[in-house]
Amino acid sequence: MRILIDKAASLLKKGNVVAVPTETVYGLAASLDLPQAIQDIYRLKGRPSNNPLIIHVAHFKDVFYFMQEHVSDLDLLARDFWPGPLTVILPIKTKLIPSVARANLPTAAFRIPQHSLALELLRKTGPLVMPSANLSGKPSSTQAQHVESDFGDHFPVLDGGACQKGLESTILHFHERWTIIRQGSLVPADFESTLGYRPSIENASTKESPICPGQLYKHYAPKAKLHLVDSFENISGKVIVGFSDRVYPSGCHLLSLGAIADPYSCAGNLYAILRKLDAENIEEAFVDIQFPDQGILATLLERLQRASRN
Repeated sequence: MRILIDKAASLLKKGNVVAVPTETVYGLAASLDLPQAIQDIYRLKGRPSNNPLIIHVAHFKDVFYFMQEHVSDLDLLARDFWPGPLTVILPIKTKLIPSVARANLPTAAFRIPQHSLALELLRKTGPLVMPSANLSGKPSSTQAQHVESDFGDHFPVLDGGACQKGLESTILHFHERWTIIRQGSLVPADFESTLGYRPSIENASTKESPICPGQLYKHYAPKAKLHLVDSFENISGKVIVGFSDRVYPSGCHLLSLGAIADPYSCAGNLYAILRKLDAENIEEAFVDIQFPDQGILATLLERLQRASRN
């Protein structure tokens, strides 16, 4: 059910969950002040209760209100990447944030989205928790119809069109230096001029329990079985997830991510293509991963690896 922004704000203030567009993916929003509404998000998604949520705010000063202590270079990151697809994990005053939103952790994740509708809504409602608007573990939603596919035509959706980035925010955590604990729309090189170094990527699988979304659990996965391959020499008559500027064996059905020469578009198209596999009732697909593991293509590969796990 497509709704306008005033209706979205009204529903959220009354304790409802509403799907909201951002520049990365659509989110399931609930008021930070209403723990029962936050609990409803976990129920709707089928999300594990120890998987914390991201708090979205409209202004940097809102983040300071919740912070327990100063964190090095946070002001520089905010200057260069907010609003935008950056999330940071910060120590917080725990009494100010419901435990259900932070999975009982002494930290919380914060972001200022770069989407006009999302920002206008946040100014009307105050801080919102907003995980991706999809069933837990499934491909994220980058269009309003994706949300409706997962939650039904009557679910309230603030329609902001197709998401510009199409991949989740990059999540940074500070421990002596900033590290990337979830790959996303921003890549390590993007932070070099701000921080003076490229944050390393921390292997989420080494965590015993997640401190942010996207750790531990199988994610982004269609029902179809995905085979990641770098050669199609002995493959014929199969479904291929690949690229429009490459040639594949005749008789194969290509679902194109776009031209590999435009890697950001390919990454942004990923979830729509994974959802298309299910929409076409495809049970098995071979995915072309013959590309360099660097930049945004490293994020694309990470998402494909997570989506192909058994």
